[in-house]
Amino acid sequence: MYDTSLQSDPVSVILEGSQPERLCYLAQSSDSEYSLVQRAARRDQNAFATLYERYVERVFRHVHYMVPDRVDAEDITQDVFVKAWKSIQHYRWTGAPFVSWLIAIARNAIVDHYRARKNLRHFEPTDDADAQPDPALSMELRMGSLDLREAVMKLKGDKRKVIIMRFIDGFSHEEIAKALNKSEGAVRVIQFRALRELRRIMAVGEE
Repeated sequence: MYDTSLQSDPVSVILEGSQPERLCYLAQSSDSEYSLVQRAARRDQNAFATLYERYVERVFRHVHYMVPDRVDAEDITQDVFVKAWKSIQHYRWTGAPFVSWLIAIARNAIVDHYRARKNLRHFEPTDDADAQPDPALSMELRMGSLDLREAVMKLKGDKRKVIIMRFIDGFSHEEIAKALNKSEGAVRVIQFRALRELRRIMAVGEE
């Protein structure tokens, strides 16, 4: 869980120059995502604060899976929302969940994090390379096995994206397809191949 108690007010980190104590939080949880995004793009701080509260846990879970150090993961998560606030006026609605845009910002921030440490071995792109996913492996993914995390980090390109978005971020196949601009069938194929490769990596590690 993301520890918002580390900040006196999480919104203060995001809304630079604002006065969080004056915010009346007019944005309600029932407001549609589209409406909140449109209002945030017009610099509505209340709307963006609601988006933050709605998605900060998911963004942090994604970052922390890729960056095991909790302090680094928390810093990167805050940076993601600061960058989102600064550029949300350029966001274009495509039908994909807004959180997928935040995850894309997070992926870039993670790359920058490892690049600063001259450690990009987990982010080398490769080509993608079919049966049903192994239920036991799928459950293990959700449980966050450390050995499995290392195996996931060995996946490349869309394989790793699909596995993390599906099992860590909780996206549906349809949402992943929209986020990656692929067909739902293609996403299912990538997921199958990625799970098959994970089984192979895990098997080698046990030898």
